[in-house]
Amino acid sequence: MPRVSQAHLDARRQQIVDAARARFARDGFAHTSMADIVTESGLSNGAIYRYFTSKEEIVIAVCEQGTEALPRALTAEAVAGFLEHVRARARENGHARLVAQIYAEAAVSPSLAAVVQRQLAAMRAAIAELVPDPRRPQAGQIAEAFVALCASYNQQLAIRGDLDPAPYTAALMAIIKG
Repeated sequence: MPRVSQAHLDARRQQIVDAARARFARDGFAHTSMADIVTESGLSNGAIYRYFTSKEEIVIAVCEQGTEALPRALTAEAVAGFLEHVRARARENGHARLVAQIYAEAAVSPSLAAVVQRQLAAMRAAIAELVPDPRRPQAGQIAEAFVALCASYNQQLAIRGDLDPAPYTAALMAIIKG
C-alpha cells in the first residue's frame, strides 16, 4: 500500500482548518458542530478525527494560524494601512467575527487562552520595537495601548459592521506621539 506523503497529510489538515474557519466565521463556534465541519470540508468523519480529537483542538488550530500583518512602522500611513487591512479582512471573510469569537472562547478555555495570550504578547513586543526613540521609555505602555485599541477596532467591526478606520488611526497616532 502506498505511503501518504507529509505534504498530503498537511494539505488535509489545512483543508479541515480552512473549512472550520469559514464555518466558525459564518455560524459561530456554538452553532458549528463537528458534523458541520465534516460537511464544509468534504472529508469523512474519520479523516477529521485523524487530525483532531475535538472541536476545541480545531478552534486552537484556527487561532494558531491567525496572525495579523502588523504595520512596519508607527507612522500615520503605516497604521492607516494596517487598519485598512483589518477592515478588508472583516469585509471579505468575516475575520472580525471570528476573532471576537476566539476572544470569547478564550475566556472559558485555558488552552485557547494560552494561545491568545502568546499571540497578544508577540504583537505587543513587535509594536514596542517600532516605537520611535523619543518615546522608547514608554514603549511597553504604547504597545499595550496600541494592541488594545486595535482589538477594540476589530470588535467594533464584528458588531457594527464596516467602519472607517480614520478615528482609530488618529487615536493610535495620538498614543504613539504622546
